[in-house]
Amino acid sequence: MASESLSSEAGITYRMMMLAIQLGIILLTAKLGNFLAEKAGLPGVLGEVAAGILIGPYLLGSFALPGFPGGILPLHDGFPISPELYGICSLAAIVLLFMVGLETDLKLFLRYSLVGSFVGLGGVIVSFVLGDLLAMVFSKTLFGTALGFFSPPCLFLGIMSTATSVGITARILSERQKLDSPEGVTILAGAVIDDVLGIIMLAIGLGLISASSTTGKVDWLDIGIIAGKAIGIWLSATVLGILASRKISIVLKWFGSRSSMAVVALGLALILAGLFEKAGLAMIIGAYVMGLSLTKTDINHVIRENLEPIFHLLVPVFFTVMGMLVNVRLFFSVKVLLFGLLYTVVAMLAKIVGGGLPSLLCNFNMRGAMRIGLGMLPRGEVALIIAGIGLSAGLLPPNVFGVGVLMTLLTTLAAPPLLVLIFNNPASGLRRHTEKQTKADLSFTFSSYRTAELVVGNLLKLFEFKGFYVHVLDHREHIYHARKDDIVIGFQQKRNVIEFDCDAKEILLINSAMYKVLAELKQTVQELIKPVDGKAAAE
Repeated sequence: MASESLSSEAGITYRMMMLAIQLGIILLTAKLGNFLAEKAGLPGVLGEVAAGILIGPYLLGSFALPGFPGGILPLHDGFPISPELYGICSLAAIVLLFMVGLETDLKLFLRYSLVGSFVGLGGVIVSFVLGDLLAMVFSKTLFGTALGFFSPPCLFLGIMSTATSVGITARILSERQKLDSPEGVTILAGAVIDDVLGIIMLAIGLGLISASSTTGKVDWLDIGIIAGKAIGIWLSATVLGILASRKISIVLKWFGSRSSMAVVALGLALILAGLFEKAGLAMIIGAYVMGLSLTKTDINHVIRENLEPIFHLLVPVFFTVMGMLVNVRLFFSVKVLLFGLLYTVVAMLAKIVGGGLPSLLCNFNMRGAMRIGLGMLPRGEVALIIAGIGLSAGLLPPNVFGVGVLMTLLTTLAAPPLLVLIFNNPASGLRRHTEKQTKADLSFTFSSYRTAELVVGNLLKLFEFKGFYVHVLDHREHIYHARKDDIVIGFQQKRNVIEFDCDAKEILLINSAMYKVLAELKQTVQELIKPVDGKAAAE
């Protein structure tokens, strides 16, 4: 017994040693890949996936090295990564979707929810149906046997093509200063709905696969029950979370420090993710719901800022591990490569048609519809998460997983130049112009940069004293964000001018705050010069 215990302990020690080395290599190569991709003008996530492909077991990872005869990142019983590394990858996926939920703008989402719903729903339906049908038509070539519409590989190829990457689209629109355009806001609202529907489709797909493996068949009643359960649980949890968001934030504030609030919030996300998995839904859905529930709270930015280091530690690991799962040797197969290219073209057309056509019913012309369709084009983190779940569960063959990664890569590469090209034309994308909702323009001009800087510093202190949570969104551009309950105030210092981005109802509050700051500064100056004035009077 003693020898067995010692052997087991030595095995665990060795596995932990390997995990430490593997994580170190993954982190270094992920950051290098991210850096090189961004230098080349590409999204950093593509560099992380490429780094994973390079160091994975199908390329450099399995090369024998001194002390590591099987390689540092070898295959594990036929699977590309170890269970320990897969566990960290799952944790990273939860953190990623929790942060995506936190970054969702509910106010913007609700304002453009109607047209966004049409765009998102159209894109999801067309993408899923065409992706699934394409897999079914070519199943004999890909899998050696004819498969049906509801077979696991076909379902996953359909689901993988549904989810638009909100982050990639938002970054492109931001660089073109089109985030607040009718097309930009509609794209973002549609992309949010698109991701939610993609996650629900994943839950339904997993339920369908589970039902078919249990009973041997799937009927429409099963589909209805599974869809109703998935949508019901998601909607119920989301509504309850949003309604209880204020109380959740009060509980989080009990922990005092900002870092503690963020850690406890992440703990709640992990618990809800586990409960969703227990209920037959994917863990990432629970994480997204918890993030969405906290997005309207005044501690939203507190949580995001304090979880940023964890995000930058874990999420690159996730995307790099996704790259490690790709067996690039399969791309040497002409069948797989040609199907991957065809699948990518169909996935692109599905978003342009499915996302663009519904917008024609909502005051957009053909130019606007094309902008919206192209904005829905890039796939990203959610598609890779869905593909990873399918591969790890044994429901998706490695060659099909590689097809999904190829589609994600090509759509992400194609979207930026196409979007830039179509937005270069300044012509309107609307059939008729509607009255634009404008925010209040409020600015204060001072005599010098130093004076404006002093006022900003005191203004930040005053907001914090009044119970606002204040955040620096951009140190270089001097952009600040203050939030308390439903009050959101953004402001920026541009040399000697302080500009505010706010609703009209907040002008009185801002003016009051500025008068108070200026009065305190005036009093401070008077107190500072009293000794000088007194001395001058005495002389």
